[in-house]
Amino acid sequence: MSHSTHDAQEDQRNQDIKVFLNGKIVPRDQALVSVYDSGFMLGDGMWEGVRFYNGVWAFFDEHMQRLFNSCKSVSIDIGMTKSQILEALNATAAANNITSDAHCRLMVTRGPKVKPFQHPNLSRSGPTVTAIVEHSKPADSLLNQGIRLATVPQVRGLPMSQDAKYNSHSKLNCVIASLQAEQAGADEALMLDPHGFVNTTNACNFFIVRRGEVWTSTGDYCMNGVTRQKVIDLCHANDIPVREKNYSLYEAYGADEAFLTGTFGAQTPVASIDGKAIGDHSGAGPMTRRLRELYKDLVQANVSEFKQNARAAPEKVKLAEGGA
Repeated sequence: MSHSTHDAQEDQRNQDIKVFLNGKIVPRDQALVSVYDSGFMLGDGMWEGVRFYNGVWAFFDEHMQRLFNSCKSVSIDIGMTKSQILEALNATAAANNITSDAHCRLMVTRGPKVKPFQHPNLSRSGPTVTAIVEHSKPADSLLNQGIRLATVPQVRGLPMSQDAKYNSHSKLNCVIASLQAEQAGADEALMLDPHGFVNTTNACNFFIVRRGEVWTSTGDYCMNGVTRQKVIDLCHANDIPVREKNYSLYEAYGADEAFLTGTFGAQTPVASIDGKAIGDHSGAGPMTRRLRELYKDLVQANVSEFKQNARAAPEKVKLAEGGA
C-alpha cells in the first residue's frame, strides 16, 4: 500500500481541534471561508508548514522570512507582523492543549473577491489568514520502509512560468505529478527540471549520497526549503562533503542512499526510484541516520535558544475565541 512523506500517526484529537481564522480561534467545523475567496477560486495565496517542538515553533524566523518574501513578491499584504503571527500560532496551540509534536499549516490568501474573476484588484477587503495546528508525528513506516519514487513527465518549471520558490496555493503541477507517480505504482513523484536534471519530489526536496558525498540540485528550479538549507548547513558544519549541482537519473539510480527533506518528516529515506532499489540497506542509510541525529540536535538548540530569548522578553497572547 502506498504512503507519502506526510503520513502521520493517527490521532483522534484532531477531529475536534480549533483553528485560527482571521483573528479568532474557532471550532474546526466553523473554520469556513467564502467561495469568493481568492485562494479557493484561483489558488492565489501563500502558505508555510511549521513544526512545534516542546513549546517552540522550530526555525520560525526562517519560515517567516520565506512567507513575507513570497507575499511581498505577489503584493499580498498579510496584515500581521511576524510577532502577531507567532502569538496567533501559540494561542491556537494552547486552545488545543498542544505542547509538542504538532504541525501547523499557515495560509494567507489575497482574500474574498467582489466578483468571481481573476484580477487581483477584485480582492478589496483584505487577506484571509488561517492556521491549522494539529497533533502530528510522522508515521513509523516512513523511517522503516522509505518512500518509493517514480520519475514523472511533469517537471519543475522555469522561474518565469511559476517560480518553485513561491510556496503558493497553486499546486496543480505537483498534484499532477503525484497522480502520475500513483499511476506508476509509486508513493511520490520525482520531478526533473526543464533541462532533465533531477530536481525535487512533488512535496519535498531531494538528496542523494554517493561515495560519502551529499548531493542536491542547484536550487535554481526547486523549492527553497528551510529543512533543505539546514541539511546543507549541517554538512558544511560537520565536514560532510555536500554539492549543489546538476545531476541526472544515472547518478540517482546508482546512489548509495537517497532521502527527502521537509518540515514535517525532516529527513525521510528513499527506498527505490523507478523500481530500482537505492543502496543495499532497508530504511535509512548511515548518512541519512547521521544527518537525522544532527538535525535533531539543531532543532533542540533552536528550541532552547528561543526559550531563553522568550524568558528575557516575555510576550502575552491576547486572541479572541468565538465564532467567525
